[in-house]
Order: sequence, then structure tokens, then C-alpha cells
Amino acid sequence: MSSSTLHTSKAIVGEPEVVEDARTAETSDAWLRLKAAATAIQSLQVQDGSIPDAAAHAEARALVTEITGGIRALAPAFPHDADYLSASVRDFERWMDQGFGVPDFLDSLAAFQPQQQRADGIRHLVVFPMYTQNGSRDRHVEAVLVEVIWPEFIAQLEAGDYGNKLFVSLRFVDFTPGYDTNSAVLFPETVAMREIPTFAWGAIFQDREAARYRRVVRAAADITKLDLPADAARMLDDQELTEKTFVMWDIIHDRTHMRGDLPFDPFMIKQRMPYFLYSLEELRCDLTAFRECVAIEKRLAARVEAGDTLDAAEAEMLEHAKLVQYAVIFDRIFRFSITGSRVRNYDGLGGQLLFAWLHQRDVLHWTDTALAFDWDDVPAAVIALGEAIDDLYWRSIDRPKTAHWLAAYDLVRGTLTPNPASQWARGLSDEILAGAPKGYTDAVMDDEFPLSMFFEALDKKMKPVIESTAGITGQDS
Repeated sequence: MSSSTLHTSKAIVGEPEVVEDARTAETSDAWLRLKAAATAIQSLQVQDGSIPDAAAHAEARALVTEITGGIRALAPAFPHDADYLSASVRDFERWMDQGFGVPDFLDSLAAFQPQQQRADGIRHLVVFPMYTQNGSRDRHVEAVLVEVIWPEFIAQLEAGDYGNKLFVSLRFVDFTPGYDTNSAVLFPETVAMREIPTFAWGAIFQDREAARYRRVVRAAADITKLDLPADAARMLDDQELTEKTFVMWDIIHDRTHMRGDLPFDPFMIKQRMPYFLYSLEELRCDLTAFRECVAIEKRLAARVEAGDTLDAAEAEMLEHAKLVQYAVIFDRIFRFSITGSRVRNYDGLGGQLLFAWLHQRDVLHWTDTALAFDWDDVPAAVIALGEAIDDLYWRSIDRPKTAHWLAAYDLVRGTLTPNPASQWARGLSDEILAGAPKGYTDAVMDDEFPLSMFFEALDKKMKPVIESTAGITGQDS
């Protein structure tokens, strides 16, 4: 055994005490031991999640026994997940009994149905061999305690025009190292399993989204001398307000991937295409959320002006519809544009495109080293970019795939300046144009649309702030 495992074994003997209340789970003996064992077993696993070193199997068995003991002790506090937690124990024991090959947790994944438990404040214990998107690519055992964020106005939104039965909004309670990263999602496809089922849910950690938004936007507004509107400024001082804003944004964003005049499989991760196509798809979904929130704000505000009284949920919906608009603009411009590497950074490109689009339509100003917006004119300009992408999609239903790619490039190039060395900007050769789609994709530069001078300067000042948000949660803000 490793020294950490030996220390744990000597310090704690026997099964952990049973936990009855999920609200105290993170401080319980059972959780702390489970978390320590899950963390320790990661060092024995290779990337696919297996433990091929037979010499490590004795230690691995001891750790799995500790993990399953913790799950059993915690299970009474999570009666709504009883079937899943029982299946999880069976999957861990089968993995151990079969010699720690590539783990297969399909059975417990199928039993975990958090989308059926969307009640504000309900908690889940989640333990899987999995990779964490934007975190670790290793399918190692991770354990997470989470809490659902589901305020009444979101429940009404989802029950009305914005139905999304697959969407789950969460906040972190505690987690193993795979989530001490930039990962802000819990997706079933990241779990190690023998076959790919039809996925029934997807979860986003809104507390992480909100916490890093607040830290980044506060710093960026100071650096750019941006005078924030009063509503936007309130978000920087209120974590719960910002969490709810991100829930509203994400529930509309998420459902948009499956709706509209789409010329392609909306699950684009299955396809290999130039990265700027991913930029436009993610931006399309964000701009749809923006547009829909403008419509919600106008509808509810008109009722107020007519003398109607909104109920509490409607009043929150009106408040957050305005806040989503600020969140989309500031998160895209200040965080997305300069987060990550310059290697096919599709979210970064989407942020650059939004900034330049607004600047070139004279509703965003960078003058005398200060940033300013003409807020009355911003919604129409943002919606116009969304409409341009929608028109691209509609027209491309009748286009061959590579012709759609070329048209998409022209849309982006109409606002952003390509790399001077770009083959796409100069015009692809006849050989590439007549060849397979792979040739088109291979010709795209890693940094096809480099940062503008504005973003180069902002990046230098903001880099430490953005790097500091790795692993952040609502408790840290």
C-alpha cells in the first residue's frame, strides 16, 4: 500500500458510521474515507481506468473495499439514489473480482437518474470511473457530492416554453482531484462503460460557472475601466443571484443544440470539422439564450407596465432575464476569449467574434483605454449576430458539407481577421477543394483567427486571474 493508504488504515479501523442526513455528508467519516480511497486509487490506474500492475492489486482491493464501505454508509442519507448506489457497489465489486481490467460501470450509470430528482437543494453522491471534461482525460475513479439548484422560476420556465427534461443544474459540495480543475460539467458519456447507451441527462455546475464569472468580470471591468450597469454590478457581489442567472442561461442554451434549422447532426462532437464550426454552434446557442431572455424581459415588463402583478417566480424570471444578457456578453468577451490555449480554441473564437461584431456596429467602444457600451442598442446588435448564424444554417441545409464550411468561414472572416499565413484566407487549392473533407480540416491553422491587439493586451493582465479560477466553487467566492 501507499503511505497515504497505510496512514488511513492505521488511523481508522472498521466500517465507517452510517450517515442519515445528506446535509452533513461532506463532514462525515464515511465521506472523508471514501474520498481518500478514491483519490488514492487514481495513482494506481492507467488512462483507461484499468490497473494492469498485478503488484498493485492488493492495495487496490483494500481501496475498493473502503470505497464500497463508504457508499454503503452514506446510502441511507440518499434514499432517492438507492438503486444507483446499490448498483455502484456491485460495479466496484465486479471490477475488483475480474482483476481490475477496463472498468465497466454501465449498470450503475443506467440506474443514476438525477433528472428525475430536480428539487432545489436535493443532494447526490456520485462515484464513477470517469474523465472530467476540461479537467483530466484519465478515466479514473472520481467521487463528488453535489446539490441541485432548481428555484421555482426555473421550474416554471422549464415547464413552459423552455422544456428540457435532460438538464440538471448543480453546485459542488465536495469532490476528488479530477474536479479540482476547470471542469464544470457532469456528463454520462465520460463514464467508463462497455457500450454507449441513450443518454438521459446532462449536468452543469452553475456554482463554478458563477464563481469564476464573478472573479473574472470584476477584474476585467477594473482593468478596462468599464462602468458596469447597476444590475450587472449586483451579480459580482451575490453568488446565489449569479448561480440562478447561469441556470437560466444554460437551460435555454442546452436545449438549443437540438432545435432550429440545422444542416448537421447537432451532436457535433461525433464529427470532425473545422473548429470554427464548433465556435458558431456554441455561440448560436448562447445568442439564442440572449434573444429569448430579451423576449421574456419585454413580455413580463409589459405586463408590469400594464398594471399586472407578477407572482414571485415571475418576478425572479424578469430579474434574471436581464441578468442573462449581461452574463452572456461579459462571460463571452472577458473569459471565453482568453481562456485556454490558442490551439483550435472554439470558445475563444466565439468570444472574439462577439466582441468584434459589437465593436464594428458601434455599440461597444474602446476609447481612451476605457470600455463602454451603448446598452440601449446592444440587444439588437447581439440578436443580429444570432440571426446571421441562423441564416447560415438555414441556407446550408441545401449546401454540401464543405460548401457549408466555406460559407461559415466567410461569416467569421467578415468580422475577424484571419492569420496572414492562412490557406483558407488565401483560398484553398483546387486539390483541397476537390478532395476529401479531411483536407479542408487539415488546412485550418491551430490559431486561424489570432487574438486582436486588444485581447493580446487584456490577456497579459487577466491571465493570473483566469488561472486562479481552476477548481473554484461558490464556497470560494
